[in-house]
Amino acid sequence: MCDTCGCNQSPDAVTYRKPGGHDHPHRHGDTEHAHPHEHEHDHDHGHHHDHGHDHGHDHGHDHDHGGGRRLSVEQDILRRNDVVAERNRGWFEGRGVLALNLVSSPGSGKTSLLERTIRDLKGEIPLAVIEGDQQTLNDAERIAAAGAPVLQVNTGFGCHLDAEMVRRALAELAVPSGGVLLIENVGNLVCPALFDLGEHAKVVIISVTEGDDKPQKYPAMFAAASLCVINKTDLLPYVDFDVEACKDAARRVNPALAFVELSATGGEGLDGWYRWLRDRRAAAAR
Repeated sequence: MCDTCGCNQSPDAVTYRKPGGHDHPHRHGDTEHAHPHEHEHDHDHGHHHDHGHDHGHDHGHDHDHGGGRRLSVEQDILRRNDVVAERNRGWFEGRGVLALNLVSSPGSGKTSLLERTIRDLKGEIPLAVIEGDQQTLNDAERIAAAGAPVLQVNTGFGCHLDAEMVRRALAELAVPSGGVLLIENVGNLVCPALFDLGEHAKVVIISVTEGDDKPQKYPAMFAAASLCVINKTDLLPYVDFDVEACKDAARRVNPALAFVELSATGGEGLDGWYRWLRDRRAAAAR
């Protein structure tokens, strides 16, 4: 979370779209969009204002980006996020919905795993998906083709989803009661670790093409996760990836972390993923 990667951009830069829907992005706060929308106007945030209309009063924002000011802004953002995450958690619990936050590097195979899961569990578990990416509807279109309701959240320059984005997405996405909501976060193993979305668990997905030292490089993500999916195991004969070394490194960060090894394209090991999913869904429904 910093002032240069887009985390601290205006909420107006975030858009919400469905595949096959109207062609223009739905920006909350967009002056060109006719939907009624809530215009929150609190000053408890760290970005600059660019409303395009006169207020006639002084916002009183300073722009001192020194360490003390920056730490204070980041603490405020996380505190505000945690409040909304608690609301999301209540929303999920009230409807018996299991919510999972899927995090990974780009190219780990998250979307392929979701497509396979939707097709394999069709008729058994109602699934819905929130897709997070900086740009494009590409992944949402793949999920829609697989047969699940989906909403795309494009974060602009933002490198993670936050609880407010999920709250707004829930207002537009038909998440079935008693079902499972899969939230595919923006691809990176840093910022998504910091933000509670109200989910029941984070699932970190790595592929054997990435290198087995990911838990050492990005310990915060593995510490925050409940399950580590090691994907693309069908490629193990062709790459230099030590599965046990990867697991050992992850356990040093998080001794309680569970593992599933699978190939989303080949199908090997998917039964372990589905078993974990069914168990967590049953627990969420109690």
